[in-house]
Amino acid sequence: MKVEKQYCFTHSTGEDIYLFALRNVNGTEVKITNYGAIITSYKINKINIVLGFENPLDYLAADYLAAYPYFGCEVGRYANRIKEARFEIDGIKYNVAKNRDNDHLHGGFEGFQQKAWKVLTASGKPNPVLSLEYKSKDGEEGYPGTLSVKIEFELNNNDELIISTTAATDKPTAINLTHHDYFNMNGEGRIDTHLVSIPASHYLGQDDNLVADGRKLPVDANCYDFRQQRKINQYWDPTEGYDQTFVIDKKENDLTLSAECAGDKTGLRLQVFSTEPAVHFYTGRWIPVLERNGKKMFGPFTGLCFETQVHPNAINIPHFPNTVLRPGEKYYRKTIYKISQSAVK
Repeated sequence: MKVEKQYCFTHSTGEDIYLFALRNVNGTEVKITNYGAIITSYKINKINIVLGFENPLDYLAADYLAAYPYFGCEVGRYANRIKEARFEIDGIKYNVAKNRDNDHLHGGFEGFQQKAWKVLTASGKPNPVLSLEYKSKDGEEGYPGTLSVKIEFELNNNDELIISTTAATDKPTAINLTHHDYFNMNGEGRIDTHLVSIPASHYLGQDDNLVADGRKLPVDANCYDFRQQRKINQYWDPTEGYDQTFVIDKKENDLTLSAECAGDKTGLRLQVFSTEPAVHFYTGRWIPVLERNGKKMFGPFTGLCFETQVHPNAINIPHFPNTVLRPGEKYYRKTIYKISQSAVK
């Protein structure tokens, strides 16, 4: 087990950007760059199961930035959407970046996903581990307080990638982090026929701009019921796909199964465990077609996301879980991606 390190480029901030390769005894390999804390590839049995680029510089390319699908990055300070890009804490009103129509999406114009993260640890013993840190300054994207975030990636010999995130602030602030990985368990093609299950009896209502509006709706007898494993395309709208938040049936803060999917061609299975109360299921309607080295790559519905997080827009909805972090408190979240072979072939 080891961690390999490759220099890629120097960021405009002066921070050197590297590509790290974490490998376990099974030959499973996860590559991560400290630019955006992005998982660029995730190979098991030589099949790459995530969407990403081999060269981290491609994440700075104009065509990618114009479409910006958030491939494999750490999203912050606030995942998903905040209604009208504003919220209030302790009677003080804050306006954050309006980067999606009139709303705030995934932390703003740059968020954490376009930042150079400081490398804290890159070690292969006892398991391959990479630890990164980013300090978000007071006022960045409109958020109050200086927020210090640390993220640790650990790959063990059970083919589990463990993502642990902590944060602390010097002023009360809004926080709701997630890691935005796109999975394709077949390694190529579309994800329509992937088998998916989500242990959720309810999903969140959304307005016309996909902002959570406070409603908690039952999945009974509709296309959002994934409590029993089924193909994604069994009941979906083939134009829209899925872009909804599901509230997991669990006790608060417990590390439990949040979602599962399997490739119908490879039989590779992904299980997502998380401490977070919700998972946003997105089937990639807006993934762009990009060209690299004369080859067209990606495109709509070629990857799916299970974004583990607290309910979107919770900062504006009192009956949703708390997303305010205060000085002296410690933010903590853990998500585990476990890969195995399912019976599907």
